[in-house]
This record gives sequence, structure tokens and C-alpha cells, in this order.
Amino acid sequence: MEVLKEKVEEEEEAEREEAAERGEKMPRPLETRREEPPMTQEMLRDLEKKLSEIEIVILEQPLIVTKDSIDISKLPLSYRSNTLKEEHLLQVADNFARQYSHLCPDRVPLFLHPLNECQVPKFVSTTIRPTLMPYPELYNWDNCAQFVSDFLSMVPLPDPLQPPSHLYSSTTVLKHQKGNCFDFSTLLCSMLVGAGYDAYCVNGYGSQDLCQMDLTRDVCPLTMKHKEVVQQEEKVPPKKYAIKPPRDLSSRFEQEQKMKKQQEIKGEKEKQWKEEEQRLLELEKAKIDPLHGLRVHAWVLVLSGKREVPESFFIDPLTARSYSTQDDHFLGIESLWNHKNYWVNMQDCWNGCKDLVFDLGDPVRWEYLLLGTDKPQLAVAEEEDDGMNDEDMENLGKEDEDKSFDMPPSWVEQIEISPEAFETRCPNGKKVIQYKRAKLEKWAPYLNSDGLVCRLTTYEDLECTETLEIKEWYQHREDMLELKHINKNTGLNIDYFKPGHPQALRVHSYKSMQPEMDRVMEFYETARVDGLIKREETPKTMTEYYQGRSDFLSYRHVDFGDRVKKLALNSAESNPRPMVKITERFSRNPAKPADEDVAERVFLIPEERIQLRYHCRDDHITASKREFLRRTEVDSKGNKIIMTPDMCISFEVEPMEHTKKLLYQYEAMMKLKNEEKLSKHQAWESELEVDPWECGQVGGGMGGGCLNCALPYFPIQVLEILKLREEEEEAHTLTISIYDTKRNEKSKEYREAMERVMHEEHLRQVEAQLDYLAPFLAQLPPGEKLTRWQAARVKDECLSDFKQRLIDKANLIQARFEKETQELQKKQQWYQENQVTLTPEDEDWYLSYCSQAMFRIRILEQRLNRHKELAPLKYLALEEKLHKDPRLVDFLKVYV
Repeated sequence: MEVLKEKVEEEEEAEREEAAERGEKMPRPLETRREEPPMTQEMLRDLEKKLSEIEIVILEQPLIVTKDSIDISKLPLSYRSNTLKEEHLLQVADNFARQYSHLCPDRVPLFLHPLNECQVPKFVSTTIRPTLMPYPELYNWDNCAQFVSDFLSMVPLPDPLQPPSHLYSSTTVLKHQKGNCFDFSTLLCSMLVGAGYDAYCVNGYGSQDLCQMDLTRDVCPLTMKHKEVVQQEEKVPPKKYAIKPPRDLSSRFEQEQKMKKQQEIKGEKEKQWKEEEQRLLELEKAKIDPLHGLRVHAWVLVLSGKREVPESFFIDPLTARSYSTQDDHFLGIESLWNHKNYWVNMQDCWNGCKDLVFDLGDPVRWEYLLLGTDKPQLAVAEEEDDGMNDEDMENLGKEDEDKSFDMPPSWVEQIEISPEAFETRCPNGKKVIQYKRAKLEKWAPYLNSDGLVCRLTTYEDLECTETLEIKEWYQHREDMLELKHINKNTGLNIDYFKPGHPQALRVHSYKSMQPEMDRVMEFYETARVDGLIKREETPKTMTEYYQGRSDFLSYRHVDFGDRVKKLALNSAESNPRPMVKITERFSRNPAKPADEDVAERVFLIPEERIQLRYHCRDDHITASKREFLRRTEVDSKGNKIIMTPDMCISFEVEPMEHTKKLLYQYEAMMKLKNEEKLSKHQAWESELEVDPWECGQVGGGMGGGCLNCALPYFPIQVLEILKLREEEEEAHTLTISIYDTKRNEKSKEYREAMERVMHEEHLRQVEAQLDYLAPFLAQLPPGEKLTRWQAARVKDECLSDFKQRLIDKANLIQARFEKETQELQKKQQWYQENQVTLTPEDEDWYLSYCSQAMFRIRILEQRLNRHKELAPLKYLALEEKLHKDPRLVDFLKVYV
């Protein structure tokens, strides 16, 4: 303070001299000012003391949580202190860092031992805790990376140009679900090493998008379409006697002019498309990053070899995406480490990571910290090997053993992920990721009442204002809905279902849930009795496809006409669409001849005609056909109309082989009439399945049949798909497993009831357990106080009874011992009497019996001896308990 004061006085004196030379006046020193009191030495000391108490401490905030939010007292000792081996490792690391900074002064300091949550320096390799998670989903690298990316929230580095000063344990990171890129990499590397991968944490430099987890210029992986492999059809070699095609009489000049115009139009379209693409690229092009190549980032390197990894690759733990080691996002590597060693990159990164060789056994490219590494060293040249004898090799091995130092075990506790945390995944159950023209939202299961777990929204513009389509994924839906695809441009909705839907639905495409609209339904054919696999509906038609039916029906197409306007007397009745044409196709029935096996059947209902086309023979190019002209069975006078030849028009491929008589044609026509009614009824049922009770003409005929179909209704349940889908969308009930005891209310109530019953039973057993005085106290009059004479009597009776029980038990053991001995003696006497006539099997049985009998006798003898030893001790113990029993202790003291 005195020195500072003298320096101030000298500066003031110099300023006064300069002012005097310029003719100006300067104020006098502080000591010579008369208007202010002089500052004494005591006041200066007091001021110096107070100023010294004021300190400015620049605290570097931890990345995850503040120090106050972590209860250090609950952390294990390994978190709060270092072992001797860890201290030795820190000294080795400091020595390595000094040598590195001396040899490479232009390189940045190494990231070796940051502070943990307890402010204790820990070597980075010991922070990795290899752990194999108990979930099968976390056995592969992609699922592990996706879990880490979803479970944690990214916190940027305080200084983007330097590694963090703190590196927390994976247990703390999982607890708070926050961390920077180094925390992400440490957790992911621990899981991958535990799963058997050759994984390493990497400290290097990345692009701005990579470091800031900016995916707005990347395409969402869910929007990428897999390339379909188009199988080229094999060209059939031309036949020797094939018919020559007709000559092409079109003008070549006109064709060339037409092709020229098409190419010009195509060229203009390509030019416009390229200009538009260039304009979009300019808009999407990122601004120049002033810190390009300087931003610090951490990621995970997976080397090839283990777990059948064919090629080494990078994993960005923030986004769970894998990259090639030559990707442009990675601009350089300073060092990398695993749970066994630490390596420093000695290669030039002027071209990013494209030219790096990840041979960690090469000390020229990768400088290692510890000698005890599992990576193979480069082989020594043959000339050097020849010049070294066995003694030199032994001495070299001894020197390596002396210098080697094993990595201490990890100080981090076992990494554990609870089933609830594994199911919830995202922080607070929700996570949003913004991609290029897309937004991905994720939710935890059961968080949304409709079972929504993921939603992908794609947009037409980069600003994400005009929605193009929406995809929603669901889980645990009672209606088995798995995916809903909504196209905003066309208004088309496509619902995908898992197996198990009540109506066996697989895919439902529609624009409106109203009936008689364009829709396509696909079904799981194995779950339906009728074998329906697909149904297409338009306002005028309905087409169905079948598979695996016993009647070989594979196709049915129904054409509807316009509704006839009529006055409805009964409001309950509806106005169904009239059927105009029904077309049915059948697969080949090998049990029938081709000329009798119908391939296609057409019912022209207004014209009252039926057309048949049969299957074609293998050795023919045409098929037989028939057409029946339906007429009423009776005329206007009530007379039956006889079948005439003009009512059946037929074309026979082989008319000489099969001559169909008129009776056969009549029977076929009558059969087709019934089949037409049945086809109409099945078509009505299919329409009822989509639009329930559209037929409406119920109960008009005998047995409550259908007036349109003239057929009685079968005792089957009318399927109401649209009505059921509307109810499912309104209710969207979720299924809960019986093993989910927290959400399943029935299982929870049953478990609580069982626990309550078991607890009550346990209390009853505890109350009734070892109450040795209960039988004797029950003999006394109830409600009376116990007297001294009664207490002595209860005690004596209890001891006497216990003594008798010990004697009875000894007698029982003795009786069993004597019984076994007598039976053995009888068997021995029997053996002596029949020894000569016994067979080898009888002798074996006798020896086996003797061995078992002797074993039982020895056991009984040991039990009897042990009972004799313990009986007095048990008697004395009971007597001591009686003296200490609170019900007898007061009386027995006086009595004694």
C-alpha cells in the first residue's frame, strides 16, 4: 500500500511540473489539502484490511448442474477421493503432458484429468465404466446411440474452443439427464465397450452443425426411401419359327422430329429444375463460420474387428447418427481414449480426418500414455532382430515390465437404468428434433392418451410453414393401430394395423369415413374365414380379392346403378344402391376338367343374362363360353315356361367331345340362378361390412329375410368396420400388460389385496407363535388376576409338560431305532436260512437293503445322542424364559 502511495505521489508531482511549464495550475497533493482531514496510518490499515477481504472469484459453472444441487455426502468414497494408484496415474499424466507440451509447443494442452462432480481430478480413462445393459434392445450400437441421444438433453460447452473443465460420472449424467458432448460420448462408450465393441472417446474438432446439434440442413432418416432393386426380366430368346412382326410404315423423319422436340422440352425442364435446385442450395447454404476448425467436439470411434464390424466408423452421440471416418463434419482429432489407455494423434489433420490411419499400435502415428496396451506394436525390423541376442531380448522385456503401468479400475459406480427410465427415454417424456423440411416429435409410451409415441411432419418449404404430410406412430393401442399416414395435399389417410384387429384389418386407405366413398381395405387373409385380402370401393363399384377359398373364388367386382327416388313410408328403411353387374373370377380347380371349371362368371342383373367363361386347356388357345338368358319361370297366365335351346348360347372348343343336352342346360341355369342370389347376398354383406344396415329391407319375407336378395339372413354377426373405426378413434383405448403392475389397476388391486392378506396372516402367526403358557393359562378362570400360587403352579406344569415331551421324543426315537434293528435282524436271519438258494438279483437286493437299513440306524442313533445332549439345555432355557416372562416375573420373585 505504501509503495502504491509513493507511486501516486510521483505521478502527481510530474503532472504538476508539466502543468507549470504550460502555465496551468494543478491541485495540491492529498496531504497538503487543508479542506480535507489527513488520513492517519490507522485508517489506512483499516482500509487495507477491508479491501483485502473483498475478493473476486471467477467461478466456472458446471455443465450439468450446480455444485449445490449435488449431495456429495451421498456419493461413494471413490467419487470424493483418489486411491494411491490413481494419484500415481495423475503424476504419470502430468509428466506426459509436460513432455508433450515441450515437444509440441504449437499443440493445445491435452484433455487428461478434468474435475468430477466432487471437484476431484480424475483421469478420463477411469471415467469410462464398461457396462452391459440388461435390455436386449441395447445390445447393438445403433440402439445404444439412439437411447443416449433420446435420454439426455444437450448442454453446449461454456467455451466452444476448449474442452470442459469438468467431466461428470455417467451415473450423475443419467440422474440429471443432461450433459455436453463429452458426457454423451463417455456414457455411449461405456455402453458400447460393455456390449463388446472396440469403442473409444474422441476429443477433436467438428463443424458448427455437428457441435451445436443443428440438423436443420440434414434430411430426416425417416423420410429417406429405400432404393428398390429392380429385377431385370430375362429376355426370352426368339424362336426359330416365330411369326415376323409387320413392317413399320411410319416416317422416320417424323419420329426424329418428334424425338427432337421431346428432347428440347426435356432439356428446358432440366434447366429450370437445375436453376431451382441451385437457388434452393443457395438458400440452404450455411453461413461462413468464423470458428471453422476450432470448435471442440467429442464423439465415439468404433474400430473394426470386434462384434463383426467390417469397417471403422464414427458415431455422433448427440444425434445417434453414424458417419464415415472421412466425413467432412469431422475436422481433426487431438486424442482418444478407452478404459485401458490414452492415445495422442501425431498425424497432420490439414485435410480433416480423411487421411488419418487408425492403427493405434503405430507409435509414430499415435503416441500412447501407458505401455500396458492391448494394441499390437509394429514389428521390429528383421535387421534389428538379427542383431539382438536372447539376453538383450530378456533385458528388454524386463525393462518393459518395470515401466509398464496398468490402468486403475473405474471410479464410477455400476451404470444402472431402471425399467421406468428405459421406457420413458426422453426427458420429461418428450423430445423435438428439427430437420430439413421436417420435424420429428417423440413421446414416452402411455404419455398420450391415444398411444401416440412419434410424429413426423414434413413441409414443402424451408421455413416449415406449409405442411405436406404427417406420419404418426402408435403403441399399445387396443385396435392395433400402428401407423397413420396423412397426406395434406391429396387428403388421403392411410392407417396401418398390426395383427390382432377385430376385423383383421391390415391397411385402410380413405379420404372420408363416410360410406360410398373411395377407400381401399387390406386384410390379414389368414385371420378371416372368407379369405378376403383386399377390398376397393368407389361410389359406383366395389372390388374384392380373395385367397385360399374352398370354392376357388379369387375376384369379385360389383357395379352399382343410380338410386331410384322413392317416398320412404318408413323412416327406418333405407334406399340401397341397385346392383347392375357382378363379375366373379375363380382359380383353377384341378379336380375338374378345364371345360367344366368356370374361370369367369358375369351376372347382368337388369338384362337377366349370365355369362360363363371356362378355363383354357393346356393344349388350346381358346376357352369354352356359355351365355344363359334368364326368363321368368311362369308366363302371364301362370303356365310354366319350358326350357328352349335359344335360352343358352354356347361356344364349345371341342363340340364333338361334349354334347350338352337340354336337361343339362336347364339344371345349370337353375343352379346359376341360386348362385346369383347367393352372390348378390354376399355382395350385400360386403357392403354391409362397410356401410352397416344399408340393405334395410329386413323382415319382409319368411323368416325375416332380405327383400332385395330374396334370401334369409344367416346367423352371423354383421361386421361394421366404419362404425367400429369411428368408435375406436373416439375411445382410443390402450392395452396394459398384466405384468405392468403400476398401470394395470386390476393387477394392482389384486396384488395389494394379496399383500394385505399375507400381512394379516403373518401377524396372526406372530401372535400365536411360541406362546408356551397359552394352554396352561386357558385352564384358569377367565378375567381373574393371577395369584402367586397359580403362577408357581403354571410354571411347574409348563416345565413338567416340556420335560415329558422331551422324554416322549427320546422314546419315539428309541422305538424307531429298535424297530429298524429288529427288521434288519430278521432280514439277516432270512438270508442265513436261504443263502444257498438265492439268485444274484436277490443277493444284490439284500445288500442294498442292508446298506439302507444301516444308514437309517446310524441316523437314528445320532439323533438320539444329539437329543440327549440338547434336552437339558432346552429345559434350562425354558426355565429361564419363564422366570423372565412378564406375566410371571413378579410372582416368581416373591415365591423364590
